[in-house]
Amino acid sequence: MRPVTVAAAQLGPIALETPRAATVARLVGLMERAKAQGADLIVFPELALTTFFPRWYYEQEADLDRFYERAMPGPETQPLFDAARDLSIGFHLGYAELAADGTRFNTAILVDKSGETVGKYRKIHLPGHREHEPWRAFQHLEKRYFAPGDLGFRVFDAFGGRIGMAICNDRRWPETYRVLGLQGAEMILIGYNTPIHNPPAPEHDRLSWHHNAIVMQAGAYQNAAFVVGVAKAGVEEGVHQMGGSLIAAPTGETIAQAVTEDDELVVATCDLDLCRSYRESVFAFERHREPGAYALITGTKGAVTPDEAKRIDPALGKLDT
Repeated sequence: MRPVTVAAAQLGPIALETPRAATVARLVGLMERAKAQGADLIVFPELALTTFFPRWYYEQEADLDRFYERAMPGPETQPLFDAARDLSIGFHLGYAELAADGTRFNTAILVDKSGETVGKYRKIHLPGHREHEPWRAFQHLEKRYFAPGDLGFRVFDAFGGRIGMAICNDRRWPETYRVLGLQGAEMILIGYNTPIHNPPAPEHDRLSWHHNAIVMQAGAYQNAAFVVGVAKAGVEEGVHQMGGSLIAAPTGETIAQAVTEDDELVVATCDLDLCRSYRESVFAFERHREPGAYALITGTKGAVTPDEAKRIDPALGKLDT
């Protein structure tokens, strides 16, 4: 057995004017509670240090600066790293990053039990829109406020296993899990901020919870990995964000799930050796995958016609014999 006890640290709302120090103190309190429950690793959501600011349109880029971290750790976030070292617990943290060259990213880091950063990921699948759309009940301006991640989907050796990271909308795309799975990821950590209401497609609203769970369960099963999905939930600045934080096993089953929309710890002990049963049988990639038949996956970004598909993948144009 290779047990890792993980705590999914769901957060309730964070107000626009909440001081960073107050939010960090709240996270440290959750770390202490997680350690008391035997956790090796605590997973915080996407943009865990601030309210979900892409819901507002800002004309001046300088107005955004207060939401971003220029260094990690910085003076206000150092207590998280100190607590990790003092408690001997690792953590995953999502935050808005202002890189040294001025590029803005939606970022997550993985920190080990000594308080050292061992992994970093920048969100690749940015949802929403870029321009001001005042007709919406609220905006979703991630495409305006962040650049697509430039670090790829990487896996890190930590906590006795192989850990991958993704952020929010990444969880909806099967390619995310597959690229991590092809690197042997045994646990995938995903923070999210997801409104229950989808202004461009309100007919999806009734299925928000279902979609949230099914993509992470499928990603876990099809890639023989545990998936830890963690929400910032509740009514935040007038927008209702879903909870549903969960831990899914390589079986595709949810083994622990949040029942509130507030600060809540969802804790499970995950035996990473369970991944092996699926990785060596149904999803033995080296025996059963056929990459030569998947040319369209990287050969086009959008859907194409059958004739266009044949130009990308000549095998599709072969005649039956």
